[in-house]
Amino acid sequence: MPRCAATAAARPTRGKRCLGNAPVERFRRERAEPPGRPTSVPPCPLSRGARSLIRSPGRADGERRIDRVCWTFPTHALPSPATTHSEREGPVARVFISLLFVCLAGAAWAQDRRPSHCIAIADAAPGIAYLSKASWRDPLPEHSVRLHYIAHASFLIQTPGGLNAVTDYTGFLGTAGLVPDVVTMNHAHDTHWTATPDPAIPHVLKGWGNYGEGIEHHLDLGEMLVRNVSTDIRSAFTGAEARGNSIFVFEAAGLCIGHLGHLHHIPTDEQFAALGRLDVVMAPVDGGLTLPLPEMVRVIERLRSSVVIPMHWFSGYSLNRFLEDIAGSFAVERPGTSSLTLSLRDLPSRPTVVVLKPRYLID
Repeated sequence: MPRCAATAAARPTRGKRCLGNAPVERFRRERAEPPGRPTSVPPCPLSRGARSLIRSPGRADGERRIDRVCWTFPTHALPSPATTHSEREGPVARVFISLLFVCLAGAAWAQDRRPSHCIAIADAAPGIAYLSKASWRDPLPEHSVRLHYIAHASFLIQTPGGLNAVTDYTGFLGTAGLVPDVVTMNHAHDTHWTATPDPAIPHVLKGWGNYGEGIEHHLDLGEMLVRNVSTDIRSAFTGAEARGNSIFVFEAAGLCIGHLGHLHHIPTDEQFAALGRLDVVMAPVDGGLTLPLPEMVRVIERLRSSVVIPMHWFSGYSLNRFLEDIAGSFAVERPGTSSLTLSLRDLPSRPTVVVLKPRYLID
């Protein structure tokens, strides 16, 4: 978001004016219309400081538009009704030019890092609709994402433009010759990472950093944004490793897709806030190596995702137990496939658990 800074030095007497959508002539007339202001241009909500941004309400896509900039500057720089036309033009022009240069510089700074729309509109409620049960090789419709359950905690996430991301990459995807664009890994166990990833993979994102320090990722691939939220894990050596796991979030086609990784504790309020809205979540339901099932159900109920895909289950027993525990608050579907294509549409009648069958990628 552009951040404009005041350039004029503070003075004892200040006036408030709004620059932006208001026409220039209306800006000039404001001083000649005491005590009120034009009804179409509300007064600047500026109690202190030199600058305020007036934003429109959040839209469905999470973007917010800056409608105008409220600026405080010395009253002697404002034209009075008694000044001539040429005297009025100079100060107004200088103010507009100064604002233009400062705001353009702020806009360039803000474009360095695309913000997460999942955090920006976490309180909004767009949902998803099932489009098809397709093979991972089939073309994708526009504005959609395909999830393919590979094995254990590994999923292939695909976009219409051909981006391929793999979660908890172990080095083996199957017999298909797919080289993903980005892979994520966690190191609680060796079934969630590899020390020798394919060097042809452009982006290998580890979910851990130096011991206890964690790591931060914010990878913008254009059609997909990949970021992470660090959580703690149990450690055989010290009892616990702070920030040793990452919940990865993939933002594509307007969807917010979360992979909980090897989650060992209920996230804190701060971690839930950092995740933002998750339309789809892949959750480990083994009930032992990660979280006990009652705690995992609490996490999922708090996330309230439109679609929950169970993963990291070693037998039908733990999976069925999870489904029984969550059936009171979520619908359950078993489509009998390994892939699911999703799009941002109307919310389902209720949040739904979709059970996919793990299957390696084959030619």
